[in-house]
Amino acid sequence: MSEKLTVPVLPLDDAVVLPGMVVPLELGDGEVRAAIEAARAAGRGGKPRVLLVPRSDGKYPAIGVLGVVEQEGRLPGGEQGAVVRAVSRVRIGTGTTGPGAALWVEGTVVEIPEAAGAEKPAKEYKGLVQAILQHRGSWQLVDIIQQIDDPSVLADQAGYAPYITVEQKIQLLETVDVLERLDLVIGWARDHLAELDVAETIRKDVQEGIDKQQREFLLKQQLRAVRKELAELNGDAEGDGEEEDYRARIEAADLPEKVEKAALKEVDKLERSSEASPEGGWIRTWLDTVLEMPWNERTEDSYDIAGAREVLDADHAGLDDVKERIIEYLAVRKRRAERGLGAVGGRRSGAVLALAGPPGVGKTSLGESIARAMGRSFVRVALGGVRDEAEIRGHRRTYVGALPGRIVRAVKEAGSMNPVVLLDEIDKVGADYRGDPTAALLEVLDPAQNHTFRDHYLEVELDLSDVLFLATANSLETIPGPLLDRMELVTLDGYTEAEKVVIARDHLLPRQLEKAGLEEGDVVLPEESLRLIAGEYTREAGVRSLERAIARVLRKATAKDALGEAELPVTVEDLVPYLGRPRFTPEVSLKESERRTAVPGVATGLAVTGTGGDVLYVEASLADAETGDTGVTLTGQLGDVMKESARIALSYLRSRGAELELPVGDLKNRGVHVHVPAGAVPKDGPSAGVTMTTALASLLSGRPVRADVAMTGEVSLTGRVLPIGGVKQKLLAAHRAGITTVVIPKRNEPDLDDVPAEVLSELTVHAVTDVREVLGIALEAATARTVAA
Repeated sequence: MSEKLTVPVLPLDDAVVLPGMVVPLELGDGEVRAAIEAARAAGRGGKPRVLLVPRSDGKYPAIGVLGVVEQEGRLPGGEQGAVVRAVSRVRIGTGTTGPGAALWVEGTVVEIPEAAGAEKPAKEYKGLVQAILQHRGSWQLVDIIQQIDDPSVLADQAGYAPYITVEQKIQLLETVDVLERLDLVIGWARDHLAELDVAETIRKDVQEGIDKQQREFLLKQQLRAVRKELAELNGDAEGDGEEEDYRARIEAADLPEKVEKAALKEVDKLERSSEASPEGGWIRTWLDTVLEMPWNERTEDSYDIAGAREVLDADHAGLDDVKERIIEYLAVRKRRAERGLGAVGGRRSGAVLALAGPPGVGKTSLGESIARAMGRSFVRVALGGVRDEAEIRGHRRTYVGALPGRIVRAVKEAGSMNPVVLLDEIDKVGADYRGDPTAALLEVLDPAQNHTFRDHYLEVELDLSDVLFLATANSLETIPGPLLDRMELVTLDGYTEAEKVVIARDHLLPRQLEKAGLEEGDVVLPEESLRLIAGEYTREAGVRSLERAIARVLRKATAKDALGEAELPVTVEDLVPYLGRPRFTPEVSLKESERRTAVPGVATGLAVTGTGGDVLYVEASLADAETGDTGVTLTGQLGDVMKESARIALSYLRSRGAELELPVGDLKNRGVHVHVPAGAVPKDGPSAGVTMTTALASLLSGRPVRADVAMTGEVSLTGRVLPIGGVKQKLLAAHRAGITTVVIPKRNEPDLDDVPAEVLSELTVHAVTDVREVLGIALEAATARTVAA
């Protein structure tokens, strides 16, 4: 039968004592002193007994340890203390009363059952402990462990182990079964021994590395001294073994024949140069650069055409032209590989694509997706603001701080000779007295020449014919014609509203949720909300403003949630307090057109800018005859071509006044003023010709232009409507602005194939060949209104 006890409690903070352990305790702790004094005051004869109970986070386990106070006195540090020996486990019962200020409890001594078959795990544990102690150099403790025969006592000795946590020791204390305790301590000992082995391996490796470096340093110093003595005996310059090291590295690098020959030539120069000569430093830097280039490294292209298309579709919505071109490129390479065909004429099948379009349509991010789809390395080279030709071709080695050009550095960074290199913002490259970087790109981007590209720094041939170059640009006007001719142009004209909703749902919203620290479902933006944001809160060709608007909604939702004011999910009705009132609703745009075109002399045109398509207004007015003002006045920062279009429009109307029933006779006495807002934005191009003609005809006839009609096209002196560019971007802009009828040149009808079907279905497009057709469509029916005299 188990012994019943009534003993004072001695709590131990973040410490655990197991049976068989002997621990010193400071009596300076009030609870320790109170427990020992209470045990002494009980006066039951013999040595005072206390119940040692670990306390972790203010909680006590169900089992404690009966401790016997063996001795009281001063500890080695001079403090008052007591030595307590843990005797046995005690199952804690109910609280009771007793002398002193300590807490008294009733308890029952836990009987430890005999463990059959504990000899084998006990032997294993002894071996593990011995290995751990040997690691720590505690040889004197090995014999003590080996002399313990009782498996229960052996398992409880783990209480001394510093690698076992307090929680693990409490678990060991509460485990009565001996075999279970042995399993626990064996597992912990194995884990710790593995950590010690790893640490020892690392220490040995570090020590061996240090010893190797020291030996290598000493040997090099000795070799240097020997070479110096030999050189002095032979009357030569001081010897150095560094060139021999470079020679060995070059021979082992398996460089192309011409490159190896040039490198060995430089090593010969290094041998002849003295240490004081700056040429030695230039040669070493050049040799290091050559040896770091991946001359024979090439990644294997992924020929999973369907998988590549899935990657491109998953990363980007729309952009079908670019995706088809990449798929074509991979399909051709796959077919040539299947037929065992190599390079053609010594050149591989590299490609140069120019992605042109407004900001925010995904040109830059598309490069990384293409590289991932092809299984190639990706490097981005930012060209915006580059004005030095040496940035592309590299500096001559004679200059201080000379470096290879950005193309060579890109290949080196990629680690292969066939990466995807993105030349970002190629239209932002400038030119000054240091040269024209675009001229240096002519050889780089010419598939017929770049297999022998020579960098000014390397001065050896570098084969770039297997590199896939992607160039991005917002505007093609600033790219020289010869450079543009070397690239295959792919135009990205912006996204439709439906495509923006897909992009926002699948890409932008998950990314912004992560940035805001939110999880999916914390804030829900339905497709109706996304469509409203894309259509009425942002007006752009790309999706950058759309992403910023989504980020703003999520930030405000997060703030409301933090303040306890969140209303989730966010719906269409919630957008006004989050983003304010819509600014670009189609109704507002149409009312704006109605307001502007309510008077004669105002027509709505379509234009293409660096940020995509846009709607512009052409305003015309006549000066009073009494002012004596004659001639034509053109304002709005118009370019020469646009000014010519205005003069052509006026000349056409003067010559066809009677035919068009327009009062043009008194134009010789009245000045004509044509203005194109906004006045701070430069404008040029011939596509506003029909708009100017319509505005002038409206002014002369007194018939306002229909508010729902927009037009584009070049006008000739005989009234023919000539083709223009950017039809897709212009129609997308008209659709965004709420225009329902668009007039385009007849010869631009094939361009309608590129316009998304959902946009065309909401527009009435008139393809015309003559200005009279434009006037018949755009001008409102004649009324009693006349032109003011």
